[in-house]
Amino acid sequence: MADGPRYTVPFRRRREGRTDYKLRRALVRSGKPRAVVRLTNKYVLVQVSEAEARGDVVKASASSKELSKLGWKGGAGNLPAAYLTGLLAARRAVAHGVKEAVLDIGLRGPTKGSKIFAALKGLADSGLAVPHSDGPIPPMERINGSHISGYAKSLAGQQELYRKRFSAYLGRGLKPEDLAGHFEQVRKSVMALPMEASS
Repeated sequence: MADGPRYTVPFRRRREGRTDYKLRRALVRSGKPRAVVRLTNKYVLVQVSEAEARGDVVKASASSKELSKLGWKGGAGNLPAAYLTGLLAARRAVAHGVKEAVLDIGLRGPTKGSKIFAALKGLADSGLAVPHSDGPIPPMERINGSHISGYAKSLAGQQELYRKRFSAYLGRGLKPEDLAGHFEQVRKSVMALPMEASS
């Protein structure tokens, strides 16, 4: 029998590249709930969960799919939607008695100004204490969609390109030039929601 080093098969989720267990262990050892932000091609998902021996327990969650029920006519996978989803998830978490959390971005790299940090800003603005610095958070002009409105205005003389670029917005009855104002209305609607403990 050979006396060489023994090989240990990594956990399945590690083999699949879905979980960094070293990072997860550090987050769990903090003793605080995790504000989990995940991005798909179309949507933003935010959960506030606590690690227990039987597995993670989700205290509150929100998806950018839900924003249309609150009157949102913009895209579900952009910076404004990420912020609003974080805002909604934090209100639900606070209703469950969660006061603080640590950010869990999974395997994504922390890119300055990304949707992950827009969601973080939403979490913090809704009253959930999440340790962070302002460096990676996108400016409010991008979070509220002013950059999209500005681009739409720059296409004023190119109607065909304008309709092609913003067909989804126009189909939902929103002029992209009005996105920043629309964002502010929906933000106020989310903040005015009763603090119900629903996920």
